[in-house]
Amino acid sequence: MLLAERARAARLEHILKLINRTTFGKRSEKLPADQLALALEDQAVALGEAEGLKDKTGEEFERHGLRQRRRRPADAERASLPAHLPRIEVVIEPDSLECGCGGALHKIGEDRSERLDKIPAQYRVVVTIRPRYGCRACSDGVAQAPAPAHVVSGGLPTEALIADVLINKYCDHLPLYRQSKIFARQGIAISRATLANWVGRGIAALTPITNRLRTDALARSRLFVDETTVKVLAPGTGKTKTGYMWVIVCDDRAHGGADPPLALYTYLPGRGKMWAKQLLGDYQGILQVDAWQAYDQFGKEDGANAGVEKSYCWAHLRRGFIDAGGDAPLAQEALQRIAQIYAIEKEIRGRSAEERHLVRQERSRPLVDKLHEWFTATSPRIMAGSATSDAMKYALKRWVGFTRFLDDGRIEIDNNTAERAIRPVTLQRKNALFAGHQLGAENWAAVASLVETCKMLGIEPYAYLSDVLARIVTRADTDPIDDLLPYNWVDTNAGQTVFEMSNIATAA
Repeated sequence: MLLAERARAARLEHILKLINRTTFGKRSEKLPADQLALALEDQAVALGEAEGLKDKTGEEFERHGLRQRRRRPADAERASLPAHLPRIEVVIEPDSLECGCGGALHKIGEDRSERLDKIPAQYRVVVTIRPRYGCRACSDGVAQAPAPAHVVSGGLPTEALIADVLINKYCDHLPLYRQSKIFARQGIAISRATLANWVGRGIAALTPITNRLRTDALARSRLFVDETTVKVLAPGTGKTKTGYMWVIVCDDRAHGGADPPLALYTYLPGRGKMWAKQLLGDYQGILQVDAWQAYDQFGKEDGANAGVEKSYCWAHLRRGFIDAGGDAPLAQEALQRIAQIYAIEKEIRGRSAEERHLVRQERSRPLVDKLHEWFTATSPRIMAGSATSDAMKYALKRWVGFTRFLDDGRIEIDNNTAERAIRPVTLQRKNALFAGHQLGAENWAAVASLVETCKMLGIEPYAYLSDVLARIVTRADTDPIDDLLPYNWVDTNAGQTVFEMSNIATAA
């Protein structure tokens, strides 16, 4: 046992050295982010295994009457398990309630511990019976309840099952062929083509909601916008082409805004001006974006979007100086100056727009003005074409957009809100590699809009989709759907919208 522990400790030490090198070593030795995540995961597994071996040793000591200091488990600092989960109490009584002196023991207290358990997914068959009733007095009196509407009329799946397939594919990034294999392990033969049909019908049923999300988003006074590449299979060629997943995010929580957050994804074949225009139409308001040239058309006095005010992303500006490297003193000074501005933003995050505006005018504007003066004086004196020079010129050319946040407390200093919303797309992209066709990418965008909006609202996406799919199929095309939007959806367990509950919690 001792030799095994020594071998395990040596192996663990080797893994730790590897992780440290790939994290903090020279750039050429570092792993890509996704590979590093796998290495860190394996490191955590190795740590858990080592702790398990030590726990075994401790148990052996105790069996032989020796005492050893017990280590707290790695998750000892975990938060309390959610209150909504059902509790099953298991009472473990002593072998005897008789004391060594002969007296009876009585309860003086108890120790409680909670562990998280899981019941594996269980499929079941819902049998719907519609009795027919006839009249004995005549031959015409026959009554039967109408068949309920379903997403897949006359098909196998309930709306809850369709929601589960959607969540597995678009939220947990589990391709349909893998889901088909999971069904098969339960003895249920459902082909990938059948699952794809269910997904398509589910998305068709949800289309009125995603269309309404777009209308609501473009009516907001401020939008975060970003885009990332996705691979789409080109028809008839067997090769992939590059398209773009655009995201529009509305989120006013950083300044206490009353509008609920939402995320809207849209697949478009490109990221040029025509596609940005197709995405935003005649939008008038604040655009928080990077300085990509596709947005140059917005905010021009003679254009259809003359009412647009663009606010550029300081995270992109900062990244230019980071790329210059730690051996560039001027880049390091720029980063220190920008860090002072970010420190103020961190301090005022969550305050009202009015208060944020006042603090920025008093404390941030002098720092920004000094930074501008330093850029103006320093840029001509450094080597043209260097990363530091390019970053300074990038800022000076667009200075009005970079300083717009100073004059409006609603505006964030960067576009990180949209960049965070792009991350689920990159996860899906790694798992699926590419979309089968343009319509597949559009469907991906539609479900992602609902799933990510639910996440922003603190709604469990499966609970929302399973309920909404069952309700929307009973409505005509002209019926209102306001109550089915994620931010208006009523959690039947709580009796109020999740957004209302989050506001109450924030106020408290």
